[in-house]
Amino acid sequence: RNRSTLAYIAAAAVGMVGMSYAAVPLYRLYCQATGLGGTTGSGHSSEQIESMEPVRDRVIRVTFNADVHSSIQWNFKPQQKEIYVVPGETALAFYKAKNPTDKPVIGISTYNVIPFEAGQYFNKIQCFCFEEQQLNPQEEVDMPVFFYIDPEFVEDPKMAKVDLITLSYTFFEAKEGQKLPLPGYQ
Repeated sequence: RNRSTLAYIAAAAVGMVGMSYAAVPLYRLYCQATGLGGTTGSGHSSEQIESMEPVRDRVIRVTFNADVHSSIQWNFKPQQKEIYVVPGETALAFYKAKNPTDKPVIGISTYNVIPFEAGQYFNKIQCFCFEEQQLNPQEEVDMPVFFYIDPEFVEDPKMAKVDLITLSYTFFEAKEGQKLPLPGYQ
């Protein structure tokens, strides 16, 4: 009787450890599928983008935010505070990064979209996120973000009162061998 109780306890402990390891990839998949946590979509094929019909009667203000972690000494900011877009139409925005130090620094960025529920409709076609960016001493670069809001945005009742979306990036200093996980299934 004691052995079977011990076996059940050991199996439960092993199961909990296994679930804790599986939690991160499962949560990432869930966020990518639902847009939870501001995870954006990865875009569609060029044929789908070209055939999208813009929804002209629904204008959305997109604001931009830029942060840097304390581990990196870059200056990082959006070049525009906001732009107005309609679902189904592509847009281009720029961020500016400068390395004010006298040594090369490699940075890597993450992003999110607020409100979180809008993340599933915010599709980036091209961006600088999750890729290492090396800036030489005193170097300054423009970083483009090419995106669109899926026209299905207007059909979602939860998005009916959403007329403001914020795209936020945070840069971290990349450490040798460090890789940030890409959103979605790997």
